[in-house]
Formats: sequence, C-alpha cells, structure tokens
Amino acid sequence: MAKTKLDPHLVTLTSPGSFAAEQYQGLRLTIERLRRGRTLQVIAVTSPAAGEGKTLTAINLAGAIARGSDDARVLLIDADLRRPAVARQLAIDQFSQGLTEVIENPATTLDSVTQTIRPYNLSILPAGLRKGAVHQILRSPRLDGLLSEVRRRYDFVVLDTPPLLPVFDSALLANAVDGVLVVVAANQTPRKLLGEALNMLDPSKVLGIVFNRDAKPLFGYYDAYYKDYFPERVAEA
Repeated sequence: MAKTKLDPHLVTLTSPGSFAAEQYQGLRLTIERLRRGRTLQVIAVTSPAAGEGKTLTAINLAGAIARGSDDARVLLIDADLRRPAVARQLAIDQFSQGLTEVIENPATTLDSVTQTIRPYNLSILPAGLRKGAVHQILRSPRLDGLLSEVRRRYDFVVLDTPPLLPVFDSALLANAVDGVLVVVAANQTPRKLLGEALNMLDPSKVLGIVFNRDAKPLFGYYDAYYKDYFPERVAEA
C-alpha cells in the first residue's frame, strides 16, 4: 500500500470536482459507451512522440474509472519499460519490482508486485527493474499469460506505453490490447508525425485521439457562467 502526496496534475485523484477532472470523466464515459459494442477491457495509452502527456492521461483515465464506480477493479500498468514514469508521478517506490519481474521470473507473482493507491481503489503494476532487452520482454509468452490473468482479475486495465515513433514497443503491445488511445499535444504535434504514428497501428484498435494541453481550454469561454459547477482549481500544466 502506498502513502502518497500526488502531483496536482493528476486531477481525477486530487481534484475530482474540477473542470479538468470532468474532461477525463467524459473520456471514461466514451470508453464505457464503446464497451457496449465490443470487448474493451485492456486499453493502451500512447503518443506519437515523447513529452505529449501520455502518462498523465493514462493515470487520470485510470483514476476516473476507479472513482466512477465503487466496485470497479482497476489496474494501471506501467508498460513503458525504457522510461517508466508512473511510479514517479504517483510518488511510489520507483525502484520496486513490477512488470519486468513478473515476465522474467516465473516465481514472481502479480500480487507480490502490485501496489494499491488508497483511498482511490486503484491498483498499480510498476515497470520494475529491467535487466534484459525490452523487445525480448515484450515478445515473451509470459506477457500474454499476465494479460490473461489481469483480464480475469480486473474490470479495467490501462497500460501506459512508450511513444510510437522512437521505438516499436507500443506497436507490439497494441497487438495484445483491446484498444489504443493516442495522446497528442494540441497545437504542437505535427500532423505528419500523427499520421506516421497512426499508420503503425491497426485502425480497428484505435479508439480515438486525446488532445492534451489545449491553449484555449473550453472552460475559459464559460468561466463566468459555469464556475459554480467547478469550484476546484488545479495547477496549469
């Protein structure tokens, strides 16, 4: 169990009554609507390049799902083995065992490396301490076994995966998940990079594009009218 002091940008956990958190609730509702017509239990979050906010999006989405239901079992997996960031963002032990050890060592169980963020009803599987080559870990049959196990034990599983263009890790992981959300930095990510990233994915797996860091957020237009609905304010990114 982790005792945490969370980054204020993790709005679904720290400021659930804010306008920013409400946008992730909208994303959660979209996921739930899509689930009515297809299997959508394991969701990967990626981006075309680094620094576009995929990790914050993955954590906030998992938090929105966890807070949206009292009995939903939600697991967040840090599958960015090259540059893991989930543990740091959630202020838990960055040097603890996790996904890598479960895959590389048959004696390591899921329960032994999973951490719980209280009181948010959210379980975390950190990236772990990588020793071998990433592509060997991601191609291991034990990864399929792990995903089968988490499907049985959790209602929703969110994976924070590497950006698509620098490495092929996310393209590999996309084959094992039910859907992929692509995070882009609004007014920053070149259209060409987004197009190249989408070409690396099976179109049937792409759930949608999440625009992050909009320079003109919707709330700015309606602040005077709707501010009483959202009394909580959060730090700007």
